[in-house]
Amino acid sequence: MKSPRPSPFMLTYYNIVRMVFHMKTTLTLNDAIMKALKKEAAASDRTMSELMETALRMLLQQRRQPVELEELPVFDGGRARVDISNREVLSEFMDAN
Repeated sequence: MKSPRPSPFMLTYYNIVRMVFHMKTTLTLNDAIMKALKKEAAASDRTMSELMETALRMLLQQRRQPVELEELPVFDGGRARVDISNREVLSEFMDAN
């Protein structure tokens, strides 16, 4: 006896609920990293997905320490040598310099 086919609504509902907890994606990894990931997964008896998720969680949870920046110098450039709103004077000044 065949089991009844689930309704399309139930399949959609099931996939939406499942997607809330597990999201699939595609990553492009360097071949050397992929090889190391496979080797580590086999050695630690964990899946590659588990290792990737752990690594990403660690990266995202790191609190970056704020970098203390040196105070920028302040210069006194003196007064403006030309009124930039006066095109003629500005043009003459630029031609002279």
